[in-house]
Amino acid sequence: MKAKLSQLLFLLAVLASVVLANNSLAHELRPAYLQVTQQAPQVFDVVWRVPARGQMKLSLDVKFQGDVVVGNRSIGGLANGMYSERWQIESPAGLTGATLVVAGLEQTMTDVLMRVTWLDGREQVMRLVPENPRYQFSANAGEAADGWFATYFVLGVEHILLGIDHLLFVLVLLLLVSGWRSLAVTISAFTLAHSVTLALSVLGVVSVPQAPVEAVIALSIVFVASEIRLKQRGRSTLAIRYPWAVALGFGMLHGLGFAGALADIGVPQQAIAGSLLAFNLGVEAGQVLFIGLVAALVWLVRQLFEYARVPASRMLATGATATLVLVYVIGGTASWWLFDRTAALFT
Repeated sequence: MKAKLSQLLFLLAVLASVVLANNSLAHELRPAYLQVTQQAPQVFDVVWRVPARGQMKLSLDVKFQGDVVVGNRSIGGLANGMYSERWQIESPAGLTGATLVVAGLEQTMTDVLMRVTWLDGREQVMRLVPENPRYQFSANAGEAADGWFATYFVLGVEHILLGIDHLLFVLVLLLLVSGWRSLAVTISAFTLAHSVTLALSVLGVVSVPQAPVEAVIALSIVFVASEIRLKQRGRSTLAIRYPWAVALGFGMLHGLGFAGALADIGVPQQAIAGSLLAFNLGVEAGQVLFIGLVAALVWLVRQLFEYARVPASRMLATGATATLVLVYVIGGTASWWLFDRTAALFT
């Protein structure tokens, strides 16, 4: 009976891993990016990047309404998971009164990060969302840069909450550590590590290709998941005794992964430090929210068991079984990512 139960749990874990691995592809979509740069009082360069997967891209298009003449678009190209186009527009009024619309955005679940750089060097940053896919340029649009802190904070929150690989790494860290003190030290080490490499990457001090980084991020999840199984079997490894060291080491790689989210969209030149801080604070806020939700779920399940007067021994056995299933699901998912991302390095 016990052998059959183990086989059933393994099959369920494999099935859940396949579903999670496939669904996660949609969750990793980055926001679309639109850069409008004023080259002369009436002339603007436009760069448009849309998230893509393989040869498929989101069906989004940029349209200018009003007194705007649109030039020929360059032939689009696919690179680093983004489809890019470039063209030039002319507006006698310097875009004053013109309206920009992202057609098709209302049918998606993604956002558009828009940056406008004016002739005097000032920048504006804003987000276009499915509920409001348009922006109207006003007469004083170029007088001051605005909106960058809230925009980059929200981007940070979205990146961690929609980045399933990062969340799974945090989850396996939660399963590996024992006690709130160890958890606080481990999460702090992870935060410190990815904050440092994120800053170094955005500032141009460190430059690492994203594809190998994404593969190693998957490897980090597989490694910690395997350490959890060793801990369940009574083993004591360096990672089990010092989980903060694992979080510190792999956290540096995750920071490079976070930096990839900013590589294509960049940061406002007049507010590099502030936008970097806002993005990192957003990542931390999303991380704290996720940990809080996990803790709340564990507390709720424990309260239900106590309300049902379940014996402590049975409660511990159920917890061990749930952890076992989680480890197989997470490890299986991350193993698929590792295979897929490693294979992509050679194609």
